[in-house]
Amino acid sequence: MAKELDRTLEIERTIIKNYRPKLWAPFIKALKEFELIKENDHICVCISGGKDSMLLAKLFQELKKHSDFSFDVTYMVMNPGYNKENLDMILKNLDILKIDAVIKETNIFEIANNTIKNPCYLCARMRRGALYRLAKDMGCNKIALGHHFDDVIETTIMGLLNNGEYQTMLPKLHSDNYKGMELIRPMYFIREKDIINWANKNNLEFIRCACRFTDEFKNSADHIGQSKRQETKMLIKELELKNPSVPKNIYKGLINVNINKLLGYKSNGEIHSFLEHYSDILDD
Repeated sequence: MAKELDRTLEIERTIIKNYRPKLWAPFIKALKEFELIKENDHICVCISGGKDSMLLAKLFQELKKHSDFSFDVTYMVMNPGYNKENLDMILKNLDILKIDAVIKETNIFEIANNTIKNPCYLCARMRRGALYRLAKDMGCNKIALGHHFDDVIETTIMGLLNNGEYQTMLPKLHSDNYKGMELIRPMYFIREKDIINWANKNNLEFIRCACRFTDEFKNSADHIGQSKRQETKMLIKELELKNPSVPKNIYKGLINVNINKLLGYKSNGEIHSFLEHYSDILDD
């Protein structure tokens, strides 16, 4: 028992000390810059069992220790239908990391995996709805997800290349269907490679998506399978080898948009053309 506690404490120290500039500092930066947490919030930290959400839970545990204002945190694992191997790994990691999480059962994988058209979209939609519903039932007003910096820029490029639209994951947004609920992404500035390094340093192994499409990805010849996100991830990595500033510049493009140089844009569902204000545009 003492040995287990020693390991947990060492894992926690790596977050605050060894990886302070890479994990803790960008976590705090996102909380402050985007005003993600307020006093008396009750936050549901959603744990999928992967490396990102498990780290998110540990970051919130540390935040509770050091915060100068009061807020509540509930840690929740929503089981969409994991097989025994994956569920056992999640429970093992919760024990190693000393995360007291509530387990909520659903049959989302069973429904989504039996759908031929857009099963990943259906799965994501159902999981998001279930997270909101379960979190609200537990008295929470915010749900925290483990999306990181690379998720943000990959989503941007995916939308541009595959859907012909320029948008990204926002660090926070209100729920349309669950009044008073808000989604937050506190790991917005954390790089995925730093999460992987942290996990490797502590000899931690986590599950992936764990649905049948993950197996297709792992078993495919190019290790891409049907995943557009994996394609995009590899594309960005290839570009980053030639220009290390590529990831940073993709993000900068999200906050440095020149409206005067766009053919059009959408606001609150309404499409606007540059012709609407063409007479005001100066040649620079």
